Amino acid sequence: MLDDNRHGLEDGQHVKFSEVKGIEKLNDGTVFKIKVLGPYAFQLLDFDPSWGKYEKGGIYTQVKVPVDIKFEKLSKQLAAPEYLYSDFAKFDRPPQLHLGFQALHAFQEKNGSLPRPHNDEDAAQLVSITEQFAKASPSILGDEKVNADLIKELSYGARGDLPASNAFFGGLVAQEVLKACSGKFTPLKQFLYFDSLESLPESKEFVRTAETCKPINSRYDNQIAVFGLEFQKKIANLNVFLVGSGAIGCEMLKNWAMMGLGSGPKGKIYITDNDTIEKSNLNRQFLFRPKDVGKNKSEVASKAVSVMNPDLTGKIEFSVDKVGAETEHIFDNKFWESLDFVTNALDNVEARSYVDRRCVFFKKPLLESGTLGTKGNTQVVIPRLTESYSSSRDPPEKSIPLCTLRSFPNKIDHTIAWAKSLFQGFFNEAPENVNLYLTQPNFVEGVLKQSGDIKSILETISKYLGSERPYTFEDCIKWARLQFEEKFSYDIQQLLYNFPKDAVTSRGEPFWASPKRAPDALKFDINDEDHFHFVVGGANLLAYVYGLKGDAGEPDKDYYKEVISKIEIPPFTPKTDLKIQVNDSDPDPNADANPGNDVIEKLATSLPSPSSLAGYRLNDVEFEKDDDTNHHIEFITAASNCRAKNYAIEPADRSKTKFIAGRIIPAIATTTALVTGLVCLELYKVADGKDDIEKYKNGFVNLALPFFGFSEPIASPKDKYNDKVFDKIWDRFDIKGDITLQELIDHFEKEEGLTITMVAYSVSLLYASFHPPKKVKERLPLTITQLIESVTKKPVGEHEKTLILEICCDDKNDEDVEVPYVCIHLT
Repeated sequence: MLDDNRHGLEDGQHVKFSEVKGIEKLNDGTVFKIKVLGPYAFQLLDFDPSWGKYEKGGIYTQVKVPVDIKFEKLSKQLAAPEYLYSDFAKFDRPPQLHLGFQALHAFQEKNGSLPRPHNDEDAAQLVSITEQFAKASPSILGDEKVNADLIKELSYGARGDLPASNAFFGGLVAQEVLKACSGKFTPLKQFLYFDSLESLPESKEFVRTAETCKPINSRYDNQIAVFGLEFQKKIANLNVFLVGSGAIGCEMLKNWAMMGLGSGPKGKIYITDNDTIEKSNLNRQFLFRPKDVGKNKSEVASKAVSVMNPDLTGKIEFSVDKVGAETEHIFDNKFWESLDFVTNALDNVEARSYVDRRCVFFKKPLLESGTLGTKGNTQVVIPRLTESYSSSRDPPEKSIPLCTLRSFPNKIDHTIAWAKSLFQGFFNEAPENVNLYLTQPNFVEGVLKQSGDIKSILETISKYLGSERPYTFEDCIKWARLQFEEKFSYDIQQLLYNFPKDAVTSRGEPFWASPKRAPDALKFDINDEDHFHFVVGGANLLAYVYGLKGDAGEPDKDYYKEVISKIEIPPFTPKTDLKIQVNDSDPDPNADANPGNDVIEKLATSLPSPSSLAGYRLNDVEFEKDDDTNHHIEFITAASNCRAKNYAIEPADRSKTKFIAGRIIPAIATTTALVTGLVCLELYKVADGKDDIEKYKNGFVNLALPFFGFSEPIASPKDKYNDKVFDKIWDRFDIKGDITLQELIDHFEKEEGLTITMVAYSVSLLYASFHPPKKVKERLPLTITQLIESVTKKPVGEHEKTLILEICCDDKNDEDVEVPYVCIHLT
């Protein structure tokens, strides 16, 4: 592998090759089974050395080879089952449940119904039947006996029907149906038993008996049968906050509506989502319909679940505000303190981390989840019990080196990223800069103070308001055709002028060695779909920028051909002084190329006066992937494929381009349903107030394999000072009132045995023992708010109810110790 790229393959997988020099046999499409030698190397098991001597190059592609999987008959599997284990901490349960469900079926046939909720007589009968099955098939349990407690719980809840369990098994079974239809992914083999008995309430206030679990003729009877009436009332009177109402959010709300969560007299559901509904959402966000496209997600979702369960009418409060530091006056202390728990349904780490910090500060449980195609995960964050979401993070997404994008792409992802950058530059950034120039009196002076390519910005403004400004749609077509020539012919010829195909490095090695691919300039052909659509997309987008009328419907190729035939294409002239960066680790050869004040001043004075264009504005284009008529994906696809043809890279269709350019996170309804089911099973535990970390489960699933992994959350770390143990995540020092700095120091000396050596607020140092005595003396009598305002020169906001201080302290032994932060409660 090159460039320290991991191949990500496993033993027994298959690959095929292309572009191998010296061993042409490898390029004929033959599929090879591999053996992994390490993360950066693998071996071809069927390779024959007589095929030739390797010279250079070569790209591998993983090939998914069909596999035949055989399943045994039900009758045979009932007697000798094969299990797919969902939780290895419950390794002994699948055989017990295998017999228990057979006994449950026999009980129903014998009695005409399932066991009654929490009925001891029926439970004893089910245990007896299970023991009979165990004797008939002794190999299933082996030396183990029937677990009577487990079978009794199976009996107690047999008539139950939980939305959370339905969501879990529904998503799982639906994916298995898709596997059967498509032959894609590995089917489940052959039995899977899953339970969440930890979700049953254990608190004394939620005692489950035949009386408390009997039906009351309500829509929640099947849930009451499992948890009891008092627990149902607890769920109904919860105050919960759902952050996000997209794919996971819709499924979560649906589950909550079926559960009756928040439907009681004291219950409330708060939803916020600052996003609107897009057409592409409809295949997995089932609370939305085509008529809802363009509307606010949170509003539509809240109305939809109120129709599902009228008990929620008036019990849901929606918002379109983003949860963040800028909205803390909306989601204030009073709001957070009123909540019982928070559930995230977000699609980005930044927002998740912010909500996590708020939950830690206000000591609120957080239910976290996410999906990526067939993969899903859930995490439970419980105050003073588990670590927080932010305690661990995924590694950052690997970015594409700039020099690869600019000059040396070697795969379609590179050309798509380049094409999107081209789109942003032409139709978003350039019009924005033009508008800023026309509206801001000191725009040029402001640009001069900024870092970046000042000359390029001014040149672009000059072109957009002068030499390249179109007045008709025909001008737009001409502009797009000339851009094709510049990007896919001139730039490529310039690159080959700097680095000819036979160029060598300073070490005498070929410059154009893998992964670099020597390009070829394109010759425009209107009959090439990518060439044509680059011009069509570019012309229509430029027309939009300038408020001109573009194509009405499908483009007329004859009209384009006529316009293009009149364009004079100047010959290519290489720039002898242009330098090109070869590696990202190398300094940019053009970074220090200062054009000089004279050049900048000349450019600035050549721009048309803003007063001469009073009221004139350009329309900047905001990228929108889901509108097939706006030419956005058309342009990016065509630009990407033309560049791919420059470098002999396999082009991509619009669908793949939209997926990559739109940064679409693959989401499918099956995984989303299953994951929200798991979250709601944890929700029951939170409602019960469980304080045993072993009762909670973090989940990891991959429906494609299929794989299920559950583990207890990681406990929150502890530390100590002066023999006092504290929780490093959840503990803090709470101080009531706006005390003085002197009072703060005295409090810690007296109550905690700690000597404060430094106090900081945000990035400002309020106090340090090494400060000059005069400065210390001036600050000691000030209250904390006065001190903050004095040091930061900014007033403390009226909505601020708490102030967070970081302190450094010495313990009784004059040793520097780590301590929690200080929270000053102003009211």
